[in-house]
Amino acid sequence: MILQLTPVQVLAAIGVLLVLVMVWRASSRATRRATKAAQAGVRLVSLTGRVIVTAAAIVVVQWIVVTHPGNTTLTFAVLGVPALFAAYTLTKALTVTTFDAPGRRRERR
Repeated sequence: MILQLTPVQVLAAIGVLLVLVMVWRASSRATRRATKAAQAGVRLVSLTGRVIVTAAAIVVVQWIVVTHPGNTTLTFAVLGVPALFAAYTLTKALTVTTFDAPGRRRERR
């Protein structure tokens, strides 16, 4: 059995294969984008949960120390250490830094 194809049939088969490859690549790109978006959402929820748990722990310890006064050093330590962490975080978040990446071409002097 000999298979005889016309040039139109060969071009049609190549066109179908090309379309299938393009659809496959587009779907893999869409899947990759969806995966990255889902990971970013999970990271945000995870970060929010950790922030809330840490804040709750700090508030509980501060509340216990403030409601049972007596040791001034302990009160300042319990109120001051979280304030230092908050100040560091805010300063880092609000500080604008620039990064000048070296270009591929050399600059003339």
